[in-house]
Amino acid sequence: MKIGQRRSKQRELILEELKGLTCHPTADELYEMVRKRISNISLGTVYRNLELLAANGVILKIETGGKNRFDGTSAPHPHIRCIQCGKVDDVKQQIEAPPLDRLQARGYEVQGCCIEYFGLCPDCISSSH
Repeated sequence: MKIGQRRSKQRELILEELKGLTCHPTADELYEMVRKRISNISLGTVYRNLELLAANGVILKIETGGKNRFDGTSAPHPHIRCIQCGKVDDVKQQIEAPPLDRLQARGYEVQGCCIEYFGLCPDCISSSH
């Protein structure tokens, strides 16, 4: 784990829990999961470690305009977000992005990529009918 600080049992457990998920939990949701394994962990510890892991590129932080969500897969990939409940899912198919060499030829230094779709998830659609 390359995160620029010493290793800790709590940080490793937070990362392990996050990487074992296919959903994209909020810090609060992840806290509830981690607390089952380390009963005395604080919400602040979970928040600080998620921010540290995201800042160091170990995980992705998905900013939603509300409660941020976190993804254990750090490689850039597209997401779809429900505008009603905030649920975030991965988009499984590959999305064609502009070739990096074309962007670099225009003078850009590309440091990352974020593709996000938004709409209503199946649960929100079915609950509105």
